[in-house]
Amino acid sequence: MARARLGWFAAVGAALVLTSMSPALAQITEEPWTEGGLHGTLAKPTDHVRGPAVLIVAGSGPTDRNGNGPGANPFLQTDSYRKLAEGLAASGILSLRYDKRGVGESRALVTREDDVVFDTFVSDAITALQSLQKRSDVSSIVIAGHSEGGLIALAAAARVPVAGLVLLTTPGRTYLTLMRAQLKGQLPPDLDASANAILDSLAAGKRVDDLPQQLAAFFRPSVQPFLMSIGNFDPAAALAQTKTPALIVHAGRDLQVSAVDFDALRGARGDVQTLELPNANHTLKKSPADRDGNLALYRNAAAPLDPALMPALVAFIRLVAR
Repeated sequence: MARARLGWFAAVGAALVLTSMSPALAQITEEPWTEGGLHGTLAKPTDHVRGPAVLIVAGSGPTDRNGNGPGANPFLQTDSYRKLAEGLAASGILSLRYDKRGVGESRALVTREDDVVFDTFVSDAITALQSLQKRSDVSSIVIAGHSEGGLIALAAAARVPVAGLVLLTTPGRTYLTLMRAQLKGQLPPDLDASANAILDSLAAGKRVDDLPQQLAAFFRPSVQPFLMSIGNFDPAAALAQTKTPALIVHAGRDLQVSAVDFDALRGARGDVQTLELPNANHTLKKSPADRDGNLALYRNAAAPLDPALMPALVAFIRLVAR
């Protein structure tokens, strides 16, 4: 998660009409959506009249509605959220995905990175939920958050009732604890000690001004308000507090969110459904075992989602939503 948070610019997605390659699947229509300065895309079957909707909430960093980074960002070009939306629409389910504030067509909502805190993103998700609630063609809503988006989904679902909650490769530990785990072993001893000291200060709500240059990408002053605001949010505790039907999806080859997180989430409530994708990585795509092949999927928009994901997701939505 920390690796991707490097700025606030992204490419703009275009509205289009897609026709499924399979005659057994519904034709798909996509149309632009905007509310409160946020911009996104509604994807639905062309013959859609009324039914459940899914709100797709993006993960960390400058991520657009499709799961891609700014412009031609070579590190993050996955199209994972676009593929989720297309798979849902092909199965008869409407979805909404949107550019995060500060990204793509929603970029005007952020002028200073310092002003962006966790609750800002939660409020954006609530804005999108309330927009879907107003639609006459939406009968109920499932919120699906990926990675950091799962934390946003948890917080939003505590404020706005939803029919279901889907946590896709979502942390089960606090954000700063996860950052500590991600950085462990990646830094020389002196920088590792500095990073741990910075994380301790942020967890205590104290800003850090004297930063080693090598750590500025992770802890620059302008991102510290966000890190302090999200740093101690406990996703497992938040899940334990909700009674919303939930599906937790774990990717066995995830390099960012581990089985420790999955275990923490599924241990929070005895009634959650789980889906384990043993060969998928953080992008929700089937991954080779080697690290280079895994990371290459972050730059491979054409690669399909893990084939076990969509059937399980659609089955859960049909079970909990009306």
